This record gives sequence, structure tokens and C-alpha cells, in this order.
Amino acid sequence: MWLPVLGLIIGIALGLLSNIQIPDEYANYLSIAILAGLDTLFGGIRAFLQNTYDSKVFVSGFFFNIILAASLAFLGVHLGVDLYLAAVFAFGVRLFQNIAVIRRIILTKWSAKSEKTKKN
Repeated sequence: MWLPVLGLIIGIALGLLSNIQIPDEYANYLSIAILAGLDTLFGGIRAFLQNTYDSKVFVSGFFFNIILAASLAFLGVHLGVDLYLAAVFAFGVRLFQNIAVIRRIILTKWSAKSEKTKKN
């Protein structure tokens, strides 16, 4: 469970410490890839908290989501349509749903732990 979070922290640290410039024509692809990665990360955290986590599903979902989102953006560029916005919307909605479920699970576990300590 902590491996994805550790990877995210290391990735952010490396990104902040390096001076890599992304060309403007790739900005849409990168933003979608980051959003798809975050969606997968929070989906993995949600699955772990619900005791349904499977590393094969996590890794395959991570790469599939990124490839699908980048493919939509690529197709949209060649058609002259902003298809990347559909991916941004879809991954954004899923990201906020996962965060909401994670919050509810954590609050439920915290409340149950508080009730248990009050009884003791």
C-alpha cells in the first residue's frame, strides 16, 4: 500500500529538483498522464482500505489508464477536437469519487476506534 505513495513522493521530489522543460505541444499529454496516474493511485489506496487490493490490477490499471488517456489526446489532436477534455473530466470525476470514499472509510475506522477506546 505504501509503495505507490512512496513512488509518488519520490516522483514529485525528482520533478521539483530537476530542471526539465516540457514542450508546450506535450502539455496536454502530460497533464492527462498525471491525472490518470493519480486516479490509479487513489483507486489503489481505496482498494487497500476496502481489502480488495491486487497489485496486478493496480499496475495494469495504471498503464492502461495512461495509455488510454494519451491515446484519446493524440486522436483528438489529429481530429482537431479537444478529446483530452473528456479524459480530464472522466479521470477528475473518478479521482474525487475515490477521495470521497477514502475519506469515508478513514472516518468510519477512526470513529470505530474512538468508540472502542471510550468503552475501555
